[in-house]
Amino acid sequence: MKKALALALFGLTAVAPLAALPAAAQSVAIEQTVIFVVENMTCALCPVTVKRAMEGVEGVRAVEVDLEAKTATVVFDTAATSAEAIAAASTNAGYPARVAG
Repeated sequence: MKKALALALFGLTAVAPLAALPAAAQSVAIEQTVIFVVENMTCALCPVTVKRAMEGVEGVRAVEVDLEAKTATVVFDTAATSAEAIAAASTNAGYPARVAG
């Protein structure tokens, strides 16, 4: 009781031990950056479409598309999505993408 009162006075809350949290809450989000080669980009609107398609994938944090280099650099949460899912989203929008390398 005293601990709860002390925490409340300082605007703090008690933190449950990690073992008490559900398994989903224990997963660690790891950010990864991947460069994709994107085909079929020929005009100024193409990168906009690719960016929107890739940003529509849950877990994607940032997308930068380079029309001249025909690439997209994507930062995403590996716990929420994969490079394959991001490439598929671009491909489904009409711009086939694959991991560069």
